[in-house]
Amino acid sequence: MSNKILIIADYLNGELIQSTARAVTCAQQMSPTAIDVLVLCDDGANIAAQAAKLEGVTKVLQADNDANKHPTAAALAPQIAAAAKAGEYSHVLGPNTTFGKDLMPRVAAKLGVAMVTDIMAVHSAHEFDRPIYAGNAIITVKAPEDQTLVASVRCASYPAAAEGGNAEIETTSFDAEIPSHTRFVNLEQAKSDRPDLQTAGKVISGGRGVGSEENFKIIYDFADKIGAGVGASRAAVDAGFVPNDMQVGQTGKIISPELYMCFGISGAIQHLAGIKDAGTIVAINKDEEAPIFEVADIGLVGDLFEIIPELDKAVS
Repeated sequence: MSNKILIIADYLNGELIQSTARAVTCAQQMSPTAIDVLVLCDDGANIAAQAAKLEGVTKVLQADNDANKHPTAAALAPQIAAAAKAGEYSHVLGPNTTFGKDLMPRVAAKLGVAMVTDIMAVHSAHEFDRPIYAGNAIITVKAPEDQTLVASVRCASYPAAAEGGNAEIETTSFDAEIPSHTRFVNLEQAKSDRPDLQTAGKVISGGRGVGSEENFKIIYDFADKIGAGVGASRAAVDAGFVPNDMQVGQTGKIISPELYMCFGISGAIQHLAGIKDAGTIVAINKDEEAPIFEVADIGLVGDLFEIIPELDKAVS
């Protein structure tokens, strides 16, 4: 069976999101005969052009439809299922982001197959590693080879595919019944000049030990000084110190920065699951028994309100 792979493009505000390029890298490890990217938009020319530049991409399918102006999973899933059948794809991959978690199970249901979630390592085209028990264990799963494989990719486990490709762009359409029971109302998103948490090369996070929403300013200021994204533990989010879109961990965002610095975070299993792919982990905590020190490359026992000003001076 040929491994013809279809990747669903993830985009926002007319720009391709890096999770798509990471999914391409994952697909390249499955001995593919072709890697196609599907762009579902109302006017996807710019997004398709960006996808065509990714190395390893064979073809980009641009399917413009007014129903995709504000894409919802309910509207996209029937079109993806139709594309998978029409192109006789063996694999349909999406990112394990908020977008993919909502979308890919619907695609699997439309195709009448089970799905593999959160692929973090590829052994073969149908055998993968994925995390279980809040990331505390890794399991190897094998999917049937006689049916379409629908899967989501753990983006933190793969580098983004480089640019330099020149794939063909094909405009197309699909005969799919798009439901009307789900309708777009509006989009609310946080606006920040800081690097995106899931793609930043450096991330600074704060936990319950920061103490308050006002105290988080010391985290923001230090992050801005070194050009880092800002994250938080679930405890900090639950305490109301920061909004939930900053949460890092199994139930938040899975990240893989080159440098991860955490202040006042004890290191619950769920948080560690979100940072396991980070390059260098630096932990600062007053409790020398904090679990975070077991995984940190560099650990410092001390008061973050004394240490951050010293770090601030060192990088000035």
